[in-house]
Amino acid sequence: MIRFVNVTYTYPFQEKPAVRGVDLHVRPGEFVLVTGESGCGKSTLMRLANGLCPQYFGGTLEGDVFVGGKSTGEMPLKDMSRMVGTLFQDPEQQFFALEVEEELAFVHEWRGTPAAETRRKIAEAAKEFLLEDLFGHSIHELSEGQKQKVGLASIFSQDPGALVLDEPTANLDPESTVELARRLDRLKKSGMAILVVDHRLYWLEDVADRVAVMREGVIVAQGAFDMLHDGALRSACGLRAAHVEDVRSTLPESAPPTKGPRAGEKGLRVDGLRFAYKGQAPLYDRASFWLGQGVTALIGGNGTGKTTLARLITGLNKAQEGAFRINGILFPVSEMLRHVGIVLQNSDHQLHMRTVAQEIDVCLALAERLRGWSKSRRSREEQRHFLLGLFDLEHLADRHPQSLSGGEKQRLVIACAFAKKPSILILDEPTSGLDGGNMKRIAKALSLLAEQGACVLVITHDLELLRASCGAAIRLPLNGN
Repeated sequence: MIRFVNVTYTYPFQEKPAVRGVDLHVRPGEFVLVTGESGCGKSTLMRLANGLCPQYFGGTLEGDVFVGGKSTGEMPLKDMSRMVGTLFQDPEQQFFALEVEEELAFVHEWRGTPAAETRRKIAEAAKEFLLEDLFGHSIHELSEGQKQKVGLASIFSQDPGALVLDEPTANLDPESTVELARRLDRLKKSGMAILVVDHRLYWLEDVADRVAVMREGVIVAQGAFDMLHDGALRSACGLRAAHVEDVRSTLPESAPPTKGPRAGEKGLRVDGLRFAYKGQAPLYDRASFWLGQGVTALIGGNGTGKTTLARLITGLNKAQEGAFRINGILFPVSEMLRHVGIVLQNSDHQLHMRTVAQEIDVCLALAERLRGWSKSRRSREEQRHFLLGLFDLEHLADRHPQSLSGGEKQRLVIACAFAKKPSILILDEPTSGLDGGNMKRIAKALSLLAEQGACVLVITHDLELLRASCGAAIRLPLNGN
Protein backbone atom coordinates (compact mmCIF):
# COMPACT_ATOMS: atom_id res chain seq x y z
CA MET A 1 0.00 0.00 0.00
CA ILE A 2 2.90 2.36 0.83
CA ARG A 3 6.38 1.79 -0.62
CA PHE A 4 9.61 3.77 -0.48
CA VAL A 5 12.31 2.79 -2.99
CA ASN A 6 15.76 4.28 -2.34
CA VAL A 7 14.18 7.61 -1.31
CA THR A 8 16.28 10.70 -0.62
CA TYR A 9 14.53 14.02 0.01
CA THR A 10 15.92 17.53 0.58
CA TYR A 11 13.81 20.51 1.69
CA PRO A 12 14.08 23.81 -0.23
CA PHE A 13 17.10 25.95 0.66
CA GLN A 14 18.71 23.06 2.55
CA GLU A 15 21.93 21.35 1.55
CA LYS A 16 21.61 18.27 3.76
CA PRO A 17 18.88 15.73 2.90
CA ALA A 18 16.19 15.18 5.54
CA VAL A 19 16.05 11.46 4.66
CA ARG A 20 18.56 9.37 2.71
CA GLY A 21 18.33 6.04 0.91
CA VAL A 22 15.07 4.96 2.55
CA ASP A 23 13.66 1.56 1.58
CA LEU A 24 10.44 0.77 3.44
CA HIS A 25 7.04 -0.76 2.73
CA VAL A 26 3.68 -1.11 4.48
CA ARG A 27 1.38 -3.82 3.10
CA PRO A 28 -2.43 -3.89 3.47
CA GLY A 29 -3.17 -5.35 6.89
CA GLU A 30 0.26 -4.40 8.23
CA PHE A 31 1.28 -1.98 10.99
CA VAL A 32 4.70 -0.30 10.82
CA LEU A 33 6.08 1.93 13.57
CA VAL A 34 8.80 4.48 12.77
CA THR A 35 10.74 5.93 15.69
CA GLY A 36 13.95 7.79 16.46
CA GLU A 37 15.21 10.90 18.21
CA SER A 38 13.86 14.36 17.34
CA GLY A 39 14.98 15.62 13.94
CA CYS A 40 15.88 12.19 12.56
CA GLY A 41 13.46 12.44 9.60
CA LYS A 42 10.34 10.68 10.92
CA SER A 43 7.88 13.47 10.10
CA THR A 44 9.45 13.90 6.66
CA LEU A 45 8.81 10.21 6.00
CA MET A 46 5.16 10.78 6.90
CA ARG A 47 4.95 13.78 4.53
CA LEU A 48 6.43 11.70 1.74
CA ALA A 49 3.83 8.98 2.33
CA ASN A 50 0.90 11.39 1.96
CA GLY A 51 2.43 13.46 -0.86
CA LEU A 52 2.98 16.71 1.05
CA CYS A 53 6.66 16.31 0.22
CA PRO A 54 7.37 17.51 -2.38
CA GLN A 55 3.94 18.59 -3.71
CA TYR A 56 3.29 21.09 -0.89
CA PHE A 57 6.68 21.69 0.72
CA GLY A 58 8.66 21.68 -2.53
CA GLY A 59 12.22 20.44 -2.42
CA THR A 60 13.98 17.64 -4.27
CA LEU A 61 12.87 14.00 -4.26
CA GLU A 62 15.14 11.23 -5.50
CA GLY A 63 13.90 7.66 -5.72
CA ASP A 64 10.23 6.65 -5.76
CA VAL A 65 7.28 6.70 -3.36
CA PHE A 66 4.26 4.56 -4.28
CA VAL A 67 0.79 4.53 -2.69
CA GLY A 68 -1.63 1.85 -3.83
CA GLY A 69 0.80 0.96 -6.62
CA LYS A 70 0.83 4.50 -8.07
CA SER A 71 3.70 6.97 -7.88
CA THR A 72 2.89 9.92 -5.63
CA GLY A 73 4.41 12.17 -8.28
CA GLU A 74 1.60 11.20 -10.65
CA MET A 75 -1.31 11.86 -8.25
CA PRO A 76 -2.69 15.25 -7.15
CA LEU A 77 -2.96 15.78 -3.39
CA LYS A 78 -6.77 15.64 -3.45
CA ASP A 79 -6.59 12.07 -4.76
CA MET A 80 -3.85 11.18 -2.29
CA SER A 81 -5.98 12.40 0.61
CA ARG A 82 -8.71 9.91 -0.31
CA MET A 83 -6.25 7.02 -0.16
CA VAL A 84 -4.15 8.08 2.85
CA GLY A 85 -5.72 9.48 6.02
CA THR A 86 -3.28 11.66 7.98
CA LEU A 87 -3.30 12.91 11.57
CA PHE A 88 -0.75 15.64 12.20
CA GLN A 89 1.04 16.11 15.52
CA ASP A 90 -1.02 19.27 16.10
CA PRO A 91 -4.58 18.33 15.03
CA GLU A 92 -5.67 21.99 14.99
CA GLN A 93 -3.64 22.38 11.79
CA GLN A 94 -6.20 20.26 9.95
CA PHE A 95 -9.46 21.59 11.41
CA PHE A 96 -11.77 23.64 9.19
CA ALA A 97 -14.89 24.07 11.31
CA LEU A 98 -15.53 25.73 14.67
CA GLU A 99 -17.74 23.04 16.21
CA VAL A 100 -17.21 19.30 16.74
CA GLU A 101 -20.11 17.87 14.71
CA GLU A 102 -19.46 20.34 11.88
CA GLU A 103 -15.79 19.29 11.80
CA LEU A 104 -16.71 15.61 11.50
CA ALA A 105 -19.17 16.40 8.71
CA PHE A 106 -16.93 18.81 6.80
CA VAL A 107 -14.94 16.39 4.65
CA HIS A 108 -18.03 14.39 3.69
CA GLU A 109 -19.93 17.51 2.67
CA TRP A 110 -16.88 18.70 0.71
CA ARG A 111 -16.88 15.38 -1.18
CA GLY A 112 -20.60 15.61 -1.89
CA THR A 113 -21.59 12.62 0.27
CA PRO A 114 -25.41 12.35 0.62
CA ALA A 115 -26.72 13.85 3.87
CA ALA A 116 -28.04 10.57 5.27
CA GLU A 117 -24.70 8.83 4.64
CA THR A 118 -22.82 11.76 6.21
CA ARG A 119 -24.96 11.57 9.35
CA ARG A 120 -24.37 7.80 9.59
CA LYS A 121 -20.59 8.14 9.23
CA ILE A 122 -20.18 10.90 11.81
CA ALA A 123 -22.50 9.10 14.25
CA GLU A 124 -20.38 5.94 14.00
CA ALA A 125 -17.12 7.89 14.39
CA ALA A 126 -18.46 9.87 17.36
CA LYS A 127 -19.61 6.66 19.08
CA GLU A 128 -16.25 4.97 18.45
CA PHE A 129 -14.34 7.85 20.07
CA LEU A 130 -16.94 8.76 22.74
CA LEU A 131 -17.57 12.20 21.27
CA GLU A 132 -21.40 12.29 21.30
CA ASP A 133 -21.50 14.54 24.38
CA LEU A 134 -19.22 17.06 22.66
CA PHE A 135 -21.53 17.71 19.68
CA GLY A 136 -22.32 21.40 19.73
CA HIS A 137 -19.10 22.28 21.61
CA SER A 138 -16.62 24.70 20.12
CA ILE A 139 -13.37 23.12 18.96
CA HIS A 140 -11.51 25.79 20.93
CA GLU A 141 -13.19 24.73 24.20
CA LEU A 142 -11.80 21.20 23.98
CA SER A 143 -8.75 19.86 25.75
CA GLU A 144 -5.76 18.93 23.59
CA GLY A 145 -6.59 15.25 24.06
CA GLN A 146 -10.19 15.80 22.98
CA LYS A 147 -8.97 17.67 19.87
CA GLN A 148 -6.78 14.69 19.05
CA LYS A 149 -9.80 12.38 19.32
CA VAL A 150 -11.82 14.62 16.99
CA GLY A 151 -8.99 14.52 14.45
CA LEU A 152 -8.79 10.73 14.66
CA ALA A 153 -12.57 10.33 14.40
CA SER A 154 -12.67 12.53 11.29
CA ILE A 155 -10.01 10.40 9.59
CA PHE A 156 -11.56 7.06 10.55
CA SER A 157 -14.96 8.18 9.22
CA GLN A 158 -13.43 8.53 5.74
CA ASP A 159 -12.45 4.82 5.44
CA PRO A 160 -9.02 5.43 3.84
CA GLY A 161 -6.92 2.55 2.54
CA ALA A 162 -3.96 3.65 4.65
CA LEU A 163 -3.46 5.61 7.86
CA VAL A 164 -0.45 7.81 8.61
CA LEU A 165 -0.37 9.07 12.20
CA ASP A 166 2.17 11.51 13.69
CA GLU A 167 2.50 11.21 17.49
CA PRO A 168 -1.17 10.15 17.86
CA THR A 169 -0.94 9.63 21.64
CA ALA A 170 0.95 12.84 22.50
CA ASN A 171 -2.03 14.30 24.41
CA LEU A 172 -4.10 11.20 25.17
CA ASP A 173 -4.53 9.83 28.67
CA PRO A 174 -3.27 6.25 29.22
CA GLU A 175 -6.75 4.73 29.00
CA SER A 176 -7.47 6.47 25.69
CA THR A 177 -4.03 5.37 24.47
CA VAL A 178 -4.83 1.72 25.20
CA GLU A 179 -8.20 2.07 23.46
CA LEU A 180 -6.52 3.66 20.42
CA ALA A 181 -4.13 0.70 20.19
CA ARG A 182 -7.14 -1.66 20.16
CA ARG A 183 -8.85 0.36 17.40
CA LEU A 184 -5.72 0.38 15.28
CA ASP A 185 -5.33 -3.36 15.77
CA ARG A 186 -8.91 -3.90 14.55
CA LEU A 187 -8.29 -1.68 11.52
CA LYS A 188 -5.09 -3.55 10.73
CA LYS A 189 -6.91 -6.87 10.85
CA SER A 190 -9.59 -5.45 8.54
CA GLY A 191 -6.89 -4.89 5.89
CA MET A 192 -5.83 -1.29 6.42
CA ALA A 193 -2.15 -0.32 6.06
CA ILE A 194 -0.98 1.73 9.06
CA LEU A 195 2.19 3.82 9.41
CA VAL A 196 2.72 5.45 12.82
CA VAL A 197 5.49 7.91 13.67
CA ASP A 198 5.94 8.07 17.44
CA HIS A 199 8.41 8.54 20.29
CA ARG A 200 6.27 6.58 22.73
CA LEU A 201 6.75 2.89 22.13
CA TYR A 202 5.19 0.83 24.92
CA TRP A 203 1.58 1.18 23.75
CA LEU A 204 2.30 -0.58 20.44
CA GLU A 205 4.10 -3.63 21.79
CA ASP A 206 1.26 -6.00 20.85
CA VAL A 207 0.14 -4.11 17.71
CA ALA A 208 3.16 -3.21 15.57
CA ASP A 209 4.25 -5.84 13.06
CA ARG A 210 7.55 -4.13 12.27
CA VAL A 211 9.61 -1.25 13.63
CA ALA A 212 11.95 1.03 11.70
CA VAL A 213 14.46 3.06 13.74
CA MET A 214 15.83 6.22 12.14
CA ARG A 215 18.95 8.22 12.91
CA GLU A 216 20.09 11.36 11.05
CA GLY A 217 17.76 10.68 8.11
CA VAL A 218 18.69 7.00 7.65
CA ILE A 219 16.88 3.83 8.72
CA VAL A 220 19.52 2.15 10.88
CA ALA A 221 17.48 -0.83 12.12
CA GLN A 222 14.35 -2.73 11.12
CA GLY A 223 12.74 -5.69 12.77
CA ALA A 224 10.13 -6.96 15.20
CA PHE A 225 9.11 -4.90 18.23
CA ASP A 226 11.29 -7.08 20.48
CA MET A 227 14.44 -5.39 19.16
CA LEU A 228 13.40 -2.24 21.08
CA HIS A 229 14.14 -4.05 24.34
CA ASP A 230 17.82 -3.72 23.42
CA GLY A 231 19.10 -1.02 25.79
CA ALA A 232 22.16 -0.31 23.65
CA LEU A 233 20.01 0.41 20.58
CA ARG A 234 17.65 2.67 22.55
CA SER A 235 20.56 4.59 24.07
CA ALA A 236 22.37 5.04 20.74
CA CYS A 237 19.24 6.28 18.95
CA GLY A 238 17.65 8.34 21.77
CA LEU A 239 14.60 6.07 22.10
CA ARG A 240 11.98 5.88 24.80
CA ALA A 241 11.37 2.77 26.90
CA ALA A 242 9.78 -0.24 25.22
CA HIS A 243 7.90 -1.18 28.41
CA VAL A 244 6.58 1.30 30.98
CA GLU A 245 5.16 0.66 34.42
CA ASP A 246 2.04 2.68 35.32
CA VAL A 247 2.86 4.33 38.66
CA ARG A 248 -0.24 6.54 38.90
CA SER A 249 -1.92 4.47 41.58
CA THR A 250 1.24 4.29 43.70
CA LEU A 251 2.02 8.02 43.85
CA PRO A 252 1.06 9.41 47.29
CA GLU A 253 -1.61 12.11 47.50
CA SER A 254 -0.30 15.66 47.85
CA ALA A 255 -1.34 16.54 51.39
CA PRO A 256 -0.97 19.82 53.32
CA PRO A 257 1.23 19.91 56.44
CA THR A 258 -1.65 21.24 58.58
CA LYS A 259 -5.45 21.31 58.41
CA GLY A 260 -5.64 25.08 58.02
CA PRO A 261 -3.43 27.79 56.52
CA ARG A 262 -0.48 28.96 58.61
CA ALA A 263 2.05 31.71 58.05
CA GLY A 264 5.36 30.45 56.74
CA GLU A 265 4.13 27.15 55.33
CA LYS A 266 5.94 26.33 52.09
CA GLY A 267 3.60 25.65 49.21
CA LEU A 268 0.37 26.61 47.46
CA ARG A 269 -2.95 26.19 49.27
CA VAL A 270 -6.25 26.68 47.40
CA ASP A 271 -9.57 26.59 49.28
CA GLY A 272 -13.19 26.90 48.15
CA LEU A 273 -12.41 27.01 44.44
CA ARG A 274 -15.44 27.50 42.23
CA PHE A 275 -15.43 27.87 38.44
CA ALA A 276 -17.86 27.23 35.59
CA TYR A 277 -17.67 28.06 31.90
CA LYS A 278 -20.56 30.20 30.68
CA GLY A 279 -23.75 28.17 30.36
CA GLN A 280 -22.19 24.99 31.77
CA ALA A 281 -22.26 23.16 35.08
CA PRO A 282 -19.46 24.03 37.56
CA LEU A 283 -16.18 22.33 36.70
CA TYR A 284 -14.98 23.04 40.26
CA ASP A 285 -17.41 23.59 43.12
CA ARG A 286 -15.89 24.50 46.52
CA ALA A 287 -12.82 22.37 45.76
CA SER A 288 -9.56 22.51 47.74
CA PHE A 289 -6.06 21.20 47.19
CA TRP A 290 -2.43 21.58 48.27
CA LEU A 291 0.78 21.81 46.23
CA GLY A 292 3.94 21.32 48.26
CA GLN A 293 7.62 21.65 47.44
CA GLY A 294 8.94 19.06 44.97
CA VAL A 295 7.49 17.71 41.73
CA THR A 296 3.78 16.84 41.86
CA ALA A 297 1.73 15.31 39.05
CA LEU A 298 -1.79 16.51 38.20
CA ILE A 299 -3.59 13.36 37.06
CA GLY A 300 -6.94 13.00 35.30
CA GLY A 301 -8.52 11.87 32.05
CA ASN A 302 -8.93 13.99 28.93
CA GLY A 303 -11.41 16.80 29.52
CA THR A 304 -11.46 16.60 33.34
CA GLY A 305 -10.21 20.19 33.74
CA LYS A 306 -6.44 19.90 34.23
CA THR A 307 -5.49 22.78 31.93
CA THR A 308 -8.37 24.87 33.29
CA LEU A 309 -7.04 24.36 36.83
CA ALA A 310 -3.60 25.55 35.74
CA ARG A 311 -5.14 28.67 34.21
CA LEU A 312 -7.16 29.32 37.39
CA ILE A 313 -4.03 29.12 39.57
CA THR A 314 -2.26 31.68 37.39
CA GLY A 315 -5.28 33.95 36.96
CA LEU A 316 -5.47 33.39 33.18
CA ASN A 317 -9.00 32.16 33.92
CA LYS A 318 -10.73 34.02 36.73
CA ALA A 319 -12.22 31.85 39.45
CA GLN A 320 -15.73 32.82 40.63
CA GLU A 321 -14.71 31.95 44.19
CA GLY A 322 -11.58 30.72 45.93
CA ALA A 323 -8.72 31.65 48.27
CA PHE A 324 -5.14 31.34 46.98
CA ARG A 325 -2.26 31.26 49.47
CA ILE A 326 1.44 31.00 48.62
CA ASN A 327 3.72 30.16 51.56
CA GLY A 328 0.87 31.06 53.91
CA ILE A 329 0.23 34.51 52.38
CA LEU A 330 -3.19 35.25 50.82
CA PHE A 331 -2.98 36.70 47.29
CA PRO A 332 -5.70 38.11 45.04
CA VAL A 333 -6.11 36.28 41.73
CA SER A 334 -4.77 39.33 39.89
CA GLU A 335 -1.39 38.89 41.62
CA MET A 336 -0.94 35.17 41.05
CA LEU A 337 0.82 35.44 37.69
CA ARG A 338 3.63 37.44 39.33
CA HIS A 339 4.48 34.42 41.47
CA VAL A 340 3.47 31.44 39.32
CA GLY A 341 5.21 30.42 36.08
CA ILE A 342 3.31 28.45 33.48
CA VAL A 343 4.32 26.53 30.36
CA LEU A 344 1.34 25.99 28.06
CA GLN A 345 0.84 23.03 25.73
CA ASN A 346 1.14 25.17 22.59
CA SER A 347 4.64 26.62 22.82
CA ASP A 348 4.06 28.91 19.82
CA HIS A 349 1.86 31.12 22.02
CA GLN A 350 4.79 31.88 24.35
CA LEU A 351 7.56 32.76 21.88
CA HIS A 352 7.82 36.37 20.69
CA MET A 353 11.47 37.40 20.14
CA ARG A 354 13.82 37.19 17.16
CA THR A 355 16.33 34.72 18.61
CA VAL A 356 16.43 31.94 21.16
CA ALA A 357 18.95 33.90 23.27
CA GLN A 358 16.66 36.95 23.30
CA GLU A 359 13.73 34.87 24.57
CA ILE A 360 15.76 33.83 27.63
CA ASP A 361 17.26 37.31 28.14
CA VAL A 362 13.80 38.90 28.27
CA CYS A 363 12.67 36.39 30.90
CA LEU A 364 15.80 36.96 33.00
CA ALA A 365 15.22 40.72 32.86
CA LEU A 366 11.56 40.27 33.79
CA ALA A 367 12.52 38.21 36.83
CA GLU A 368 14.94 40.93 37.94
CA ARG A 369 12.25 43.64 37.69
CA LEU A 370 9.59 41.60 39.47
CA ARG A 371 11.88 40.78 42.39
CA GLY A 372 13.86 44.00 42.52
CA TRP A 373 17.16 42.30 41.72
CA SER A 374 20.08 44.18 40.24
CA LYS A 375 22.45 41.97 38.28
CA SER A 376 25.35 42.68 36.00
CA ARG A 377 25.32 41.94 32.28
CA ARG A 378 27.92 39.24 32.87
CA SER A 379 25.70 37.55 35.46
CA ARG A 380 22.78 37.50 33.02
CA GLU A 381 24.98 36.03 30.28
CA GLU A 382 26.15 33.31 32.68
CA GLN A 383 22.55 32.40 33.54
CA ARG A 384 21.57 32.33 29.88
CA HIS A 385 24.55 30.07 29.09
CA PHE A 386 23.54 27.74 31.94
CA LEU A 387 19.93 27.47 30.76
CA LEU A 388 20.90 26.92 27.13
CA GLY A 389 23.18 24.09 28.25
CA LEU A 390 20.61 22.60 30.64
CA PHE A 391 18.10 22.22 27.80
CA ASP A 392 20.59 21.47 24.99
CA LEU A 393 19.88 24.71 23.12
CA GLU A 394 23.38 26.24 22.85
CA HIS A 395 23.69 25.51 19.14
CA LEU A 396 20.34 27.23 18.53
CA ALA A 397 21.04 30.48 20.40
CA ASP A 398 20.95 32.66 17.26
CA ARG A 399 18.03 30.87 15.55
CA HIS A 400 14.57 32.39 15.23
CA PRO A 401 12.29 30.59 17.74
CA GLN A 402 9.61 29.89 15.12
CA SER A 403 12.17 28.06 12.97
CA LEU A 404 12.71 25.41 15.66
CA SER A 405 11.19 21.94 15.76
CA GLY A 406 8.28 21.25 18.09
CA GLY A 407 10.52 19.56 20.66
CA GLU A 408 13.05 22.39 20.54
CA LYS A 409 10.30 24.96 21.10
CA GLN A 410 9.08 22.97 24.09
CA ARG A 411 12.53 22.99 25.66
CA LEU A 412 12.90 26.71 24.99
CA VAL A 413 9.65 27.74 26.70
CA ILE A 414 10.59 25.59 29.71
CA ALA A 415 14.01 27.28 29.80
CA CYS A 416 12.24 30.66 29.74
CA ALA A 417 10.05 29.60 32.66
CA PHE A 418 13.14 28.55 34.62
CA ALA A 419 14.70 31.96 33.89
CA LYS A 420 11.88 33.67 35.81
CA LYS A 421 12.76 31.63 38.92
CA PRO A 422 9.12 31.26 40.04
CA SER A 423 8.33 29.84 43.46
CA ILE A 424 5.60 27.81 41.72
CA LEU A 425 5.94 26.40 38.20
CA ILE A 426 3.16 24.69 36.24
CA LEU A 427 3.95 22.69 33.11
CA ASP A 428 1.20 21.37 30.83
CA GLU A 429 2.32 18.20 29.01
CA PRO A 430 5.99 19.30 28.87
CA THR A 431 7.23 16.06 27.24
CA SER A 432 4.59 15.40 24.56
CA GLY A 433 6.49 14.79 21.34
CA LEU A 434 9.92 14.53 23.03
CA ASP A 435 12.32 11.64 22.43
CA GLY A 436 13.86 9.57 25.20
CA GLY A 437 16.96 11.73 25.72
CA ASN A 438 15.02 14.99 25.95
CA MET A 439 12.36 13.46 28.19
CA LYS A 440 15.12 12.53 30.64
CA ARG A 441 16.62 16.02 30.28
CA ILE A 442 13.30 17.63 31.28
CA ALA A 443 12.87 15.23 34.22
CA LYS A 444 16.37 16.09 35.47
CA ALA A 445 15.71 19.84 35.14
CA LEU A 446 12.43 19.59 37.09
CA SER A 447 14.18 17.70 39.88
CA LEU A 448 16.89 20.38 39.98
CA LEU A 449 14.28 23.15 40.33
CA ALA A 450 12.51 21.21 43.08
CA GLU A 451 15.79 20.77 44.98
CA GLN A 452 16.06 24.57 45.02
CA GLY A 453 12.76 24.76 46.94
CA ALA A 454 10.25 25.32 44.12
CA CYS A 455 6.77 23.80 43.92
CA VAL A 456 6.44 22.14 40.51
CA LEU A 457 3.08 20.96 39.16
CA VAL A 458 3.27 18.74 36.07
CA ILE A 459 0.13 18.10 34.04
CA THR A 460 0.99 14.94 32.16
CA HIS A 461 -0.18 11.66 30.71
CA ASP A 462 3.43 10.62 30.16
CA LEU A 463 3.93 7.49 32.26
CA GLU A 464 7.71 7.65 31.77
CA LEU A 465 7.88 11.22 33.12
CA LEU A 466 5.66 10.29 36.08
CA ARG A 467 8.03 7.49 37.01
CA ALA A 468 11.19 9.58 36.45
CA SER A 469 10.35 12.77 38.34
CA CYS A 470 7.06 12.92 40.26
CA GLY A 471 6.94 12.25 44.00
CA ALA A 472 3.25 12.99 44.68
CA ALA A 473 -0.03 13.48 42.85
CA ILE A 474 -3.15 15.63 42.78
CA ARG A 475 -6.01 13.63 41.26
CA LEU A 476 -9.06 14.96 39.44
CA PRO A 477 -11.86 15.26 40.34
CA LEU A 478 -10.74 17.09 43.46
CA ASN A 479 -12.20 16.38 46.89
CA GLY A 480 -15.11 18.65 47.55
CA ASN A 481 -15.88 19.08 43.86
